[in-house]
Amino acid sequence: MTPSLAQIVLSEILGTATLTLLGCGVVANALLSRSKGFGGGPLFINFGWGLAVFAGVYVAYASGAHLNPAVTLGLLVSGNEYAPGLEPTLVNTLVYFAAEMVGGFLGAVVAYLAYKTHFDATEDAGLKLAVFSTGPEIRAYGWNVVTEVIGTFVLVFVILLFGNTPAALGALPVALLVVGIGASLGGPTGYAINPARDLGPRIAHALLPIRGKGTSDWAYSWVPVVGPVLGGVLAGLVYHVMPVVPAA
Repeated sequence: MTPSLAQIVLSEILGTATLTLLGCGVVANALLSRSKGFGGGPLFINFGWGLAVFAGVYVAYASGAHLNPAVTLGLLVSGNEYAPGLEPTLVNTLVYFAAEMVGGFLGAVVAYLAYKTHFDATEDAGLKLAVFSTGPEIRAYGWNVVTEVIGTFVLVFVILLFGNTPAALGALPVALLVVGIGASLGGPTGYAINPARDLGPRIAHALLPIRGKGTSDWAYSWVPVVGPVLGGVLAGLVYHVMPVVPAA
């Protein structure tokens, strides 16, 4: 059944909000003072983000569960439907982009509310920003973009190929893919691989009354947007030359 634009908007907002609520939440649990998950480490965060994707995919099932402008772009360039019966038109693309950004923002706001007292108890402004958005371990903008392009290419390309296997595309394979990308490619930049996941929460960080929050690092903010956009487009282009066998 082809979803309406209203259904797409609601589905993508709620799905992306679920993604960022649980994703930002696991980072808060690992980094903020006096949290029960304090010191959980990178793999704790990687698995948390993977499960956040798992939940978000189910919530946004009606719209095809893009949850990510890079995925939307990959589908657009590859020529795949956005959802059953929904063609990749300009209007539909902009609707997905807008809903994903709003969802990213709202999920981060709710994550802040859940950890409000722990934000207050944490002195390091950098840790507070890290809950919302990514940042490089070594600031080298060109190479940071390369890292994000590679990580997003893997995400979108494999998602496109998932849809042409006998098992088709499901929430668990995508969740495990995100865990794998985080474990393998997340070290340099924190693997945003999703403009809505990074920019939406970064805007929330800038607007929320977070005690001692410092800056939102707008100088870096373009990297987790441009890198994933390029990676998603590249994945869609490469998909065209793959010997894809449609699922039975």
